[in-house]
Formats: sequence, C-alpha cells, structure tokens
Amino acid sequence: MKMHKDSVSRPSYETMAEYYFEYVDHKPFNAFYERPGTLSLLPDVRGRHVLDAACAAGWYTEWLLEHGAQVTAVDFSQCMVKMTKKRVGNRARIVQADLNYPLDFLADQSVDIVLSSLTLHYIRDWGPLFSEFHRILKDKGQFVFSIHHPFMDFSYFQRKDYFRTELLEDEWNTHRGPVKVQFYRRPLTSIFSFLTQAGFVVHRLLEPMPIEEFKAIDPERYDRLTKRPQFLFIGAVRD
Repeated sequence: MKMHKDSVSRPSYETMAEYYFEYVDHKPFNAFYERPGTLSLLPDVRGRHVLDAACAAGWYTEWLLEHGAQVTAVDFSQCMVKMTKKRVGNRARIVQADLNYPLDFLADQSVDIVLSSLTLHYIRDWGPLFSEFHRILKDKGQFVFSIHHPFMDFSYFQRKDYFRTELLEDEWNTHRGPVKVQFYRRPLTSIFSFLTQAGFVVHRLLEPMPIEEFKAIDPERYDRLTKRPQFLFIGAVRD
C-alpha cells in the first residue's frame, strides 16, 4: 500500500501492533478513560453498518460485532490489520487503507455510523477525509470520534502558538522499549471548522472524567486527568 506524503507514525504502529493486541484491552488510558467516553456517544449499533476508522488491534471492531453491528474496519498498518483479523476472524470486513486517501471501497450513503478512536490527530488535512465520511454516511448518520485534547497538546509540549496546526513527536514506552510517535495538533476552532465545512452538526462534546477503575490502578494519573483533560470526544451528525 502506498504511503501518503502526510502519513505519520505508520512504522511506529507496525512496531507496536502486538503490544496493542496484548495490552490495549486493559491499559488505563484506553480501558478506563477513552473507551467509556467514546462508547457513551455511540447510539444503538445493532443492525447498523459501522466504519471503524483506524481499527488498531480491533477492540472496537470486536465490541461492535458483539453488539450486533455490521463492521467495516480499516487501518493503515498491515500489522494492525493482522491483529484485528486475529481478534475477530472473518466476522468483519477488514481493509488496509490510509485515511488520507479516498474510501473508494465504500459506496455513497452506505454507512450508518463512523467511529474513529484516537486517530484523527495522525491526519494533517481533515477536509478530504471528513468529506469522505459525509459521502459514505446515510442521511442523519453519526460520526463519533476521540482525539488528543488541543489544550493538552499545547500545554504538555509547551508550544508558543496555540492557533497553529503543527507536527509533534512523543516517545511511548512499550514492552519492546521506547517508540517515537508523531501526530498533529490543531486548535479547537480548526476542529469545528472542518466539521461544519464538511456538512456535520455537532450534537455532543465531552471532556469526561476517568472512571474509578483508573484510580485504583494509577491514582497519580487519575488525579491529573480530573484536573487536565487528555482527550476530547465529539459526536456529530451528517446534516
């Protein structure tokens, strides 16, 4: 699969695929902070066609299937696609695809829900992607996503210009050692502008607290998250 000029962190996720498969179900930031927030925004998925846009190791793909959805799952990482297939077998349509390119394998108005968990900050230009989401969604279809909170990226990385869209780099610790990960940060104004320009209406925005299970495992980070948001959660509707 060819790599888009603005694609970032694909080699990192190839490296981390097995780590994700083994640990992501129980990692506190995922299990007790991100997933409760994202799931709270989802409508009933039974009988719906859902696009899992960047499925990683397949946790959401499996959850959607278990709750009666028909799932198309995509990821730009060949290894992540392999992990998702390992998790759910042939119960979902799983495609290796870079979200920087058109979703030609999905027909107009063929999807009820687009779900994208902690993915969009790896995409520089949301315009073409959001237009594609709008194209494939049915009338009043829902778009639910989580991203890095713009305040968190701005403050943690000590940036000087909040209103810039810029590429950042972080280092994550895994069981195989540190992995460098790149992603884009952008201001809240930009996030909403891309949504409205593509034809979406935001109906919910969340900055939720971590759930109590997080506190039992990591009280220090739990306390920090109750005062400084790490992720932002948005539910939008195709207008």
